Amino acid sequence: MPANTEPLSQPAPPFRVDVHPERDTVRVAPVGELDLATASLLEKQLHELRSAGFEHVVLDLRELTFIDSSGIRVIVAEHRFAEDTEHEFSLLSGPPAVQRALEVCGLLGLVRADAG
Repeated sequence: MPANTEPLSQPAPPFRVDVHPERDTVRVAPVGELDLATASLLEKQLHELRSAGFEHVVLDLRELTFIDSSGIRVIVAEHRFAEDTEHEFSLLSGPPAVQRALEVCGLLGLVRADAG
């Protein structure tokens, strides 16, 4: 009997952060799983963009497949930074599982959501 060479499951695609500057606004789109292993990459990118002078950051969650408390922490920190410095921060809604995580944490009413 020949061995089945098909993988049992597909590995998750690598995490990345796409950046789309749009004049004084920058849309930041993490792709993949935003978790303990990847949250620092997003946090670093957000810090670099703020340091570059962007005053309005839109975090586009549409390409996230998963978010855990580490990703939630990055969103809360960015929201607080924006409030403390009079910058703007908003979210573009993600898939249902991501939105549910934000809802459970009470972020949907706290952080401004833009239409995607």
